[in-house]
Amino acid sequence: MPPTVPYPVSAYRASRGPALVATLLLIALILPAQQSKTPPSPGQPPLANFTDIAEKAGLTMQNIFGGIDTKKYIIETTGTGVAIFDYDNDGWPDIFLVNGTKLEGFPAGQAPSNRLYRNNHDGTFTDVTVKAGLTSTGWGQGVCVGDYDNDGWEDLYVTYYGKNRLYHNQAGVFTEVGEKADVAGSGKAWGTGCAFVDYDRDGHLDLVVSNYVDFDLASAPAPGDRATCIWKGVPVMCGPRGLAGAKNILYHNRGDGSFEDVTKKAHIDQTDGHYAFSVSTFDFDEDGWPDIFIACDSTPSILYRNNHDGTFTDVAVTSGAAFNEDGREQAGMGSTIADYNGDGHLDIFKTNFSDDTSTLYRNNGDGTFIDATPAAGLGLYTQYLGWGTMFFDLDNDGWPDLILVNGHVYPEVDSQHLGSSYKEPRILYHNNGDGTFSDISSTAGSGITTVASSRGVAVGDLWNDGKMSAVVSNMNALPSLLVNQIRTPNHWIAIHTVGTKSNRDGIGARIRVKTAARLLVDEVRSGSSYSSNSDMRVHFGLGAATKIEWVEVRWPSGLTERLNGLAVDTIHTVKEGSGSAVEASPKKP
Repeated sequence: MPPTVPYPVSAYRASRGPALVATLLLIALILPAQQSKTPPSPGQPPLANFTDIAEKAGLTMQNIFGGIDTKKYIIETTGTGVAIFDYDNDGWPDIFLVNGTKLEGFPAGQAPSNRLYRNNHDGTFTDVTVKAGLTSTGWGQGVCVGDYDNDGWEDLYVTYYGKNRLYHNQAGVFTEVGEKADVAGSGKAWGTGCAFVDYDRDGHLDLVVSNYVDFDLASAPAPGDRATCIWKGVPVMCGPRGLAGAKNILYHNRGDGSFEDVTKKAHIDQTDGHYAFSVSTFDFDEDGWPDIFIACDSTPSILYRNNHDGTFTDVAVTSGAAFNEDGREQAGMGSTIADYNGDGHLDIFKTNFSDDTSTLYRNNGDGTFIDATPAAGLGLYTQYLGWGTMFFDLDNDGWPDLILVNGHVYPEVDSQHLGSSYKEPRILYHNNGDGTFSDISSTAGSGITTVASSRGVAVGDLWNDGKMSAVVSNMNALPSLLVNQIRTPNHWIAIHTVGTKSNRDGIGARIRVKTAARLLVDEVRSGSSYSSNSDMRVHFGLGAATKIEWVEVRWPSGLTERLNGLAVDTIHTVKEGSGSAVEASPKKP
């Protein structure tokens, strides 16, 4: 988890190319590190006031994940994800929370369970876990959402240390079919992040699963046993360094309710020796085919480029998305995707371990990225250990903002005074609309400044009013439901895609919204953040714009169509084939 020594400059130059290295050095010299910590000026109202209403709203699940005061093994440290999705098709997003366990286990019938909370439409939620058939237990990790059988009901995939589980949604009641569908895995892997994605565009959602380490409790080293089990002179739990890395998995949907493991056939296995965490899918090179970014702990990030023939190539190094601007691999945890600077290209933001900054990779629009972290003002904090993160437009001004949730893995940081805290505040960055961000955390409400050891975060419009909220998973504590108490006068629009020839969710659809002043872009995606799944309805803030010129959807099937006259401040369901077909932009070679 801690960052490694710098990547050798000679290898860095060879992998990136002299022209790109020269560009990195030039930008580092001429762009100021605009790290604004300035809160709103006197007399200016705060942009956000997030309060935690989880308990009041009925989210009462106690997260159980290993020991509280000590963490003997790395399995006790990773924590769990969150999903926001509409499980019962009533048009209101519900909340699913993954839970864990403890090393010593629990008496029969008393083990903690994952929980599903139904949205009551009034600001509260009801626990429907038992009724929905989701009372599963174990070392739960991540979750992703997708209608894998195109029956109109959202299904759940939950990763575990052990066998993963696929929950088939049948009118609001779930049946676990992981083994039957051939996606449970061997039981020896440690699944973390996941995402449904139609990588071959055949209309059926496939599934990518990231795996962390090859880990066996029976033979795991104890704190202090090795050099990799000591941090800042203090014995701590071991890993991931010193443990064997694990291979990621790609499952191809056969279209009959089952999947085929195509990891080797698709060349996913050619990137080895990584400690993989979060999965974010997006078409980074804008060729119409979905690619896969994976944040990796203590090893370079992975960027699988889709070769259009059922195979992938890891281009993270050559594209500039593997290392930071110093040429150093980092300890990546969570990731999120958005066009943060409004240039029409989707960018990557990644959280990392403490004693390091997070990383913003700006998409150059030519298949490459550049580390824009200092220039964007996002290099402020090195003491926090980041996990879940999401771009979301908190004030609907048309520019995606950033939330980061943090928490250390070593409880010893408190007792040994190691420069960090086990429980840490969240960070909220406001997008200034000029390629930079300002840290507004101190004035953004108690839901941001409250400390916790957090892991997963998901965002969504929980009450269909255009105001985005966040759900956070906290280690050995209640979850957080962060609601912004400040209502903005700005306008918004949200798009819920329904595929016909494409997969029914429209996952992978690229959406552009044109106003008089702006062209906004995003995609429908499963997964992302840290092992979590946000509301898949794509939300766009519009600022002061009271009308839009058009909405354009490029579907995974290849169809691009345009819809005119859509009202603002509304969630629109857009069905594939309902708009006017337009000629797609020429594909890049």
